[in-house]
Amino acid sequence: MQVDFIVSNWMLILVALVSGGMLLWPMVSGGGLAAGISAPEAVQLMNREKAVVVDVCSPQEYAQAHIAGARSIPLGELEAKLPGVVKNKAVPVIMVCASGVRSGRAVAIAKKLGYENARSLGGGLKSWRDANLPIAEA
Repeated sequence: MQVDFIVSNWMLILVALVSGGMLLWPMVSGGGLAAGISAPEAVQLMNREKAVVVDVCSPQEYAQAHIAGARSIPLGELEAKLPGVVKNKAVPVIMVCASGVRSGRAVAIAKKLGYENARSLGGGLKSWRDANLPIAEA
């Protein structure tokens, strides 16, 4: 009896499985909450809550282009230098890198140090550029 239902409705079952997989894919692939905040959300945090922008790129990358007002702390030095740069752990901190990968790691380091409002700019400096927001260039 159940086998007859499955055989006669195999296409509906397949559609249900595929659509469920498509709904779950962003979370599995890292496109969910871990992807970070958008450029407009970052601007809102900067304007409304005085968020501090920390660029975790190398000094050479930072010198080429960065968000105006961003503080440069290379990822390898973040654990040692972040407490000296951002003294108030309650203020939002937006981590930025070229593509959003290093800034995701930077958020984990910041949260370990007690910065619970640390966020990553999803897509990094590229998403900032794509949103036509101002960039300080050398």
